Amino acid sequence: MADFPRRYGIYIADLNPTLGSEIRKVRPVVVVSRDAMNRFLDTVVVCPLTTSLHPRWRGRLQVRCAGQDAEIAVDQIRTISKQRLRNRVDRLSADSASQLRRIIAEMYAERN
Repeated sequence: MADFPRRYGIYIADLNPTLGSEIRKVRPVVVVSRDAMNRFLDTVVVCPLTTSLHPRWRGRLQVRCAGQDAEIAVDQIRTISKQRLRNRVDRLSADSASQLRRIIAEMYAERN
């Protein structure tokens, strides 16, 4: 990859091999780690996309990716090697990126 993967870019990634209920296959993922990390580390934090829609699941965000309905599976967030990434296929809109940050914060931030 000539340049580093950008935050909120949607890339094709090979998520195999997996264990248990992890999302597998070659599929789109959205990069959620910050660009400063993405530039210097050999890994990126991603959320996979799936076309199996679950509109009532709070840990999922429905989006359009490359002209197709999909969900970002925030409940399947993971760190992967940049070597798993292939080409960029899309990018989240500013509104979807904002919604994604909110869901991540709701799922993983501490509450006092």
